[in-house]
Amino acid sequence: MQDLRHTDITYLPGIGPTRAKILRDEAGIATWHDLLYYFPYKHIDRSRLYSIAELTTDMPFVQLKGRFLSFEEQGVGRKKRLVGHFTDGHGVMDLVWFNGIRYVTSSVKLNTDYIIFGRPSLFSGRINVMHPEVESVDSLSLAKMRMQPYYTVSEKMKKRGFSSRTIERFTSTLFSLLKERIPETLPDYLLERLHLMPLDEALRAAHYPSTADELSRATMRLKFEELFLIQLSIIRYARERTQRLRGHVFRVVGPLFNTFYARHLPFPLTEAQKRVLREMRIDMGSGRQMNRLLQGDVGSGKTLVALMAMLIALDNGYQACIMAPTEILAEQHLETFRTFLADMPLRVELLTGTVKGKRRQSVLDGLATGEVQILIGTHAVIEDGVQFRNLGLVVIDEQHRFGVAQRARLWAKNVEPPHVLVMTATPIPRTLAMTLYGDLDVSVIDELPPGRKPVKTIHAYDNRPDELYRGVRHEIDAGRQAYFVYPLVKESEKMDLKNVEDEYLRLQQIFPDLRVSMVHGQMRPAEKDAEMQRFVKGETQILVSTTVIEVGVNVPNASVMVIQNAERFGLSQLHQLRGRVGRGADQSYCILVTSYELSRDTRRRIQIMTETSDGFEIAEEDLKLRGPGDLEGTQQSGVAFDLRLANLARDGQLVQLARDTATFVLDADPTLSAPENKLLVEQLQAMKEGHENWSLIS
Repeated sequence: MQDLRHTDITYLPGIGPTRAKILRDEAGIATWHDLLYYFPYKHIDRSRLYSIAELTTDMPFVQLKGRFLSFEEQGVGRKKRLVGHFTDGHGVMDLVWFNGIRYVTSSVKLNTDYIIFGRPSLFSGRINVMHPEVESVDSLSLAKMRMQPYYTVSEKMKKRGFSSRTIERFTSTLFSLLKERIPETLPDYLLERLHLMPLDEALRAAHYPSTADELSRATMRLKFEELFLIQLSIIRYARERTQRLRGHVFRVVGPLFNTFYARHLPFPLTEAQKRVLREMRIDMGSGRQMNRLLQGDVGSGKTLVALMAMLIALDNGYQACIMAPTEILAEQHLETFRTFLADMPLRVELLTGTVKGKRRQSVLDGLATGEVQILIGTHAVIEDGVQFRNLGLVVIDEQHRFGVAQRARLWAKNVEPPHVLVMTATPIPRTLAMTLYGDLDVSVIDELPPGRKPVKTIHAYDNRPDELYRGVRHEIDAGRQAYFVYPLVKESEKMDLKNVEDEYLRLQQIFPDLRVSMVHGQMRPAEKDAEMQRFVKGETQILVSTTVIEVGVNVPNASVMVIQNAERFGLSQLHQLRGRVGRGADQSYCILVTSYELSRDTRRRIQIMTETSDGFEIAEEDLKLRGPGDLEGTQQSGVAFDLRLANLARDGQLVQLARDTATFVLDADPTLSAPENKLLVEQLQAMKEGHENWSLIS
């Protein structure tokens, strides 16, 4: 059998160097194996012929056999169209083209049998088909086609003459050349245990199924395999890491932790915070390295829990570090820590790109001697010149903002790897967490601290601005502050959306007696930080911003969040923005301002936001509406993978089955050294080709 993974697509008959380059650049198809796994996005049953009398406008796609009686061109200029009068012998209907008119009139003949395929619609009061596919009866065998595959083709591919049918011809050619069965990739015992279709049958049926049931069985087999191999890789390396890497043993909970708990705790811990602290305490005392993901909604008290874990590290003679994605968030952590720790005898320092000169050298010297016990910083802490005396605990805030490669450099700061606590305020749906963070232990803070009132979320339309401004004025007159968030920095010719710069000037006119700040990503960092600090200190009452304030900004006095053009934001982003208010004891409000004309999905997003403040519920809905996004590479995951068929929003049960099966396999054969698992080792190796192995890094 030919090596499909390494046979260049150039050498498939009908392709050649020019087409091969387009396939590589636009579709990621470089080998025969890639083409086999370039699956159709849908199939349509082409085995049935309809009659014109049967057609209704609610039919998705139909196929007719008949002849063209005549063509006529109607309209002029851009409104020009070609109408073909088509009959199946029992009735007459119109087929309409707005583009490609010259091609149709030169290639389609009158009084010749054709198969017509397309979607019925209503035009000028009559049922017709716009831009149908037209093929001669001689070139199309209905009995052979059955379910026709439809492949994704980019605009650039279309301009170079590619269509779905082009890809279909390539896959058909490839399958005709594969006289032997495609080698199996899963052990026989798994195929039998799970009643899975063999790979050869599954791949052929995924492209050219005979029935919808066969397509379903093939798809299930292929989805399971890609999810199973990911879970097998994650769990295998997580177990290897546990066995190979010893962790610092934090034996005591000492005076620093106890003093803080007794005298400095700003409010009683929630039961959820206590549970998470117990889980971390067990990890850090177990002799194995802690790798724990801490999920908690905005305002749930993750930072306090992280600080208390750091105090345990200090009590055991180690240093601790927290890495934040932005300077604003790092500086905020510094202020929070120093407030929490008050007069406790601890040296807490900041290291960011703006800390320079003697101050920077003082911090570096203190880290090397151990005098600096807690370091708060940005990516500056992973620079080569930063050396700790004895780093015992690393906290990574908003983990998705850091690539795995960056976090790996932090590991290298110690001979023995430190304990790792990864924090995120972005709730992660269970199926996504199992895939992205399947090698981490997960803790969840699912309670808000006492005294916090849920934010009231209101949907408002942009045609009633006066009512909105009156509500904002009422809150500011009561001594509070407001955010106004916009999707754009500057005015755009392409999008009719509000922008920060224009609205900053307009809000100054609407509220002439108030002070207004503006921040956005195109400002210089020092200028942006200065404006942000003015708002934090209460020197300005209104902050006009893009989503740069999405993560970490903590202004308890801010009670209003106005999000303009809210239809432009995803659910998770809206939830993050809403989390900037409701951080004090006052009732807070989030106003989602949209146009009246909204799509069904957008209206559903806004409805979800007004109905619930549960971040996990919102994350699940967001996953269903938008899908998991780009999961490949080191930005999100410790294991390189690409989901070609599986969908984490829809295939939750299959993710669980894949994880359970991977656990079953590794329980029986932890090193995958048994002969029957040789195939699995080969597949895992193939997954890693061309990728760094980040699997031992959280």
